Amino acid sequence: MKNDYPEKVLDLIRRNGVIRPRDLRALSIPRTYLQRLLRKNAIIRIGRGLYTLPDMQATEHHTFAEAAKRVPQGVLCLLSALSFHGLTLHVPHEVWMAIDRKAKLPKIDYPSLRFVRFSGHALDQGVEHHDIEGVEARVYSPAKTVADCFKYRNKIGIDVALEALKDCRAQHKCSMDEIWHYSRICRVEKVMKPYLEALL
Repeated sequence: MKNDYPEKVLDLIRRNGVIRPRDLRALSIPRTYLQRLLRKNAIIRIGRGLYTLPDMQATEHHTFAEAAKRVPQGVLCLLSALSFHGLTLHVPHEVWMAIDRKAKLPKIDYPSLRFVRFSGHALDQGVEHHDIEGVEARVYSPAKTVADCFKYRNKIGIDVALEALKDCRAQHKCSMDEIWHYSRICRVEKVMKPYLEALL
């Protein structure tokens, strides 16, 4: 029945944290119900095409949740993954996401995204799945992120990569074996070797 639609929309948001208009399609709910709920202040718009409940607790990783919802095939990487894992004090003003080298570049106005193209094992290895505000987000593991930072040291700075490596070990976020493993996958084993040996 039509009068069940508002409650179904609210229930969907409670379960998923954030929804997009196309999420209603599977339930055959007209998109107009989003506008009706907005007018009643039953839901709020947190970004273009992103809706949640007014009392949803936004976390420090709110933009990560938005990015994951908009680009579900992407993986939070580099500075964003460092921030997520608590391996940097730097808060990136863009959300860094890895996408397949052959993928079409998503056109998104918010949040501000910076895409990096990965391929093969560098793309699909070391991916963790985390719940951020009810949204499933793909994030590279601490060890994979450290290796990525060395690979992209010219983009983010060698000092950031070194800080990430030291913090990762100091916080026991991963083992040396894991870092060696991902240094080989990212083809930065020779670059990282002197820094890794200095930590032994």
